[in-house]
Amino acid sequence: MNTIDPQDPLEQLLDRTLRELPLRRAPATLEARVCGELARRSARPWWRRSFAQWPLPARAAFLVLCAVLIRLAFMGGSAAVAGVHSLPWARQAGVLVASLANLTAAIARISPPAWLYEGLAVCGVLYAVLFGLGAVLYRMLYLQSTAGDPIA
Repeated sequence: MNTIDPQDPLEQLLDRTLRELPLRRAPATLEARVCGELARRSARPWWRRSFAQWPLPARAAFLVLCAVLIRLAFMGGSAAVAGVHSLPWARQAGVLVASLANLTAAIARISPPAWLYEGLAVCGVLYAVLFGLGAVLYRMLYLQSTAGDPIA
């Protein structure tokens, strides 16, 4: 898919011209800030660094702890579900939800397909209007506050 010809004379001229340009030195303030940030990051304790830079025992302990917490969450979830099933109001709520699902399915079966398409079209238009209003509000509120900036 590469359409650039490496033998193109214009490309060779541009490449040669750009390679002949002298390298520019970074401003002293930028160099000082970068060196200061690198020194600050290297002085951080291990638990404040990236996970890949943690000591191997700490990474292993963290992974074991995560596995234990996931196991406890699954056990607690199953115990909670078992406890909810024994409550009488939970059974009634389940029956109500199942009835609503059956009613929704029955309405969907008897509705003409045109209603579905019209509903999807209305949802699309409403989404577009919402997106447009969001863009207008962004321009009015955010870009007005940065009007003094040379970039905006």
